[in-house]
Amino acid sequence: MIEIDSELKEFIKLGGFVGLAQINPIAGNLEYNSNKISEFIEQASLLDLDIIAFPKNALLGFEMKDFIDRYPFILVESKKWLEKIAQKCTKISALIGFYDEDKNQAYAILRSGKIDKILKNCEYITSKEFHDGVEFLIKPEAIPSRAGSQIKREEALKQLAIKTKRPILEVNQVGSIDCWSYSGQSLACDENGEIFARAKDFEEQLLIVNPFRKIGGKYSDYPKEAPNSFVLDYSWDLERTYKSIVQSIRDYFTKCGLKRAVLGLSGGLDSTVCAVLLTDALGKENVFGVSMPSKLTSDESKSDAEILAKNLGIGFAEAPIKEMYKTTDDCFQNLFKEVETKWNCRYKESFTSDNIQARSRAMYLFGIANEFASCIPIATSDKSELYMGYATINGDMSGGFAPIADVTKTKLFALARWMNENRMKKNAIPESIILKRPGAELAIDPNTGKTLCAEDALMPYEFLDEIIWRIENWNESYSDLMKAEFIYEKKMNISKEQKQEWLNKFYRRMSFALFKGVIMPPSPIVDSHSINKVDYFQPVTSSSINYGIS
Repeated sequence: MIEIDSELKEFIKLGGFVGLAQINPIAGNLEYNSNKISEFIEQASLLDLDIIAFPKNALLGFEMKDFIDRYPFILVESKKWLEKIAQKCTKISALIGFYDEDKNQAYAILRSGKIDKILKNCEYITSKEFHDGVEFLIKPEAIPSRAGSQIKREEALKQLAIKTKRPILEVNQVGSIDCWSYSGQSLACDENGEIFARAKDFEEQLLIVNPFRKIGGKYSDYPKEAPNSFVLDYSWDLERTYKSIVQSIRDYFTKCGLKRAVLGLSGGLDSTVCAVLLTDALGKENVFGVSMPSKLTSDESKSDAEILAKNLGIGFAEAPIKEMYKTTDDCFQNLFKEVETKWNCRYKESFTSDNIQARSRAMYLFGIANEFASCIPIATSDKSELYMGYATINGDMSGGFAPIADVTKTKLFALARWMNENRMKKNAIPESIILKRPGAELAIDPNTGKTLCAEDALMPYEFLDEIIWRIENWNESYSDLMKAEFIYEKKMNISKEQKQEWLNKFYRRMSFALFKGVIMPPSPIVDSHSINKVDYFQPVTSSSINYGIS
């Protein structure tokens, strides 16, 4: 049942109260969504609210036009469920978003036990649709959570209130569907553009407000504004990032009928952050980490992985890949000799050894997932390395879900520290993991004779992540980037030639890696912009573009 403080209960008796029902629907599941809607209507009726409003697409759960085109019967079924829900609306009016029989976005007003009105493609609905008298506006939404999006959303609502000179009630969806994570945070804004009520973030809730008495709950903090330039202080967005990914993992597993996750624990940052997020989303009993050392894996990496698993309380095992690697490599070398006689060429610099190691590890993880029910392996690649193609297809890129694919490496370092300070069990991540230089431990650096670090193969992450930010947020060109002064430049005073070399490497590798993004598993979008295939599309065959590289 909904908890309402006694003071608000007394006000509700005076009438004029509206419930904003930020629900977590399942895409396409009309029965589940209808039951959820009915439950909220019943509770709102018990509280004697006048109106209850639901998010955009509340009945179907998601904007699924292709699905509707293929299965048009769903539109007829939607109407039947609306009629059933309407029977609950004997003492209250309800506003529900759905698709009508012409495949248009529409809103049904349910009242007196029936469907009273159907409204088409509205930006907002006026209270006159429910009753005569003083007017306010209801704005149903389904706005995904992204870095800085809440500030923009609230500013847009304020401007609309000032423009229309009316109070506005915005009800937003909560929960996650594939790559989209919705924060809820339904809002009430007066005619002067002042927010006077804000619902919780990332939780289902019935926010009860009165648009004219300016009564309602402020349950979530005012969102922090995104900086207008690239910064290495991500503190303004770490809590939202954490909640958004945890919700995405939990909903993906729950709504897909999954329960358990298995991942490789390398002792590095990426797999560590994924393990913490999975533990918080699914429970420690449903997460299993596997350390899969090769001959290049350091003792520190092996011990860091084991300590992390112990701190989190998740399952853990060590499965060396030495024998699997040797057997596969022997088979390959015999085959390569046959191919070479026909083509008479071999790569001077081959990545076969690196890929055998990464794919051997994936074999272990997929084996576990296949053998144990309701389990999927986790892809642990981060955004910085995906941009550069620094990930192996059918290796560390493979899995059923990719939790951190839209989080850059520098932000991951900040997130790891934030989780150590803010989770209920603090300092679960060993400091040695946060301090070590990232690297896959797949190859030896010919210049140093030591294990190759990622930044040696790519470029410093601080520089790489600023390139990504400038391209995604400011749409800067190659020449713009050459002229700009990067944070890393200020700290390290690099030469123009070095900067040019890194930029050239970025564009070459990004262009060549386009095909990898097409086969990435689902991953939550958390940044203001991403390279997620549902958010940004560039044809793979466009890779010959030179982007202005000199």
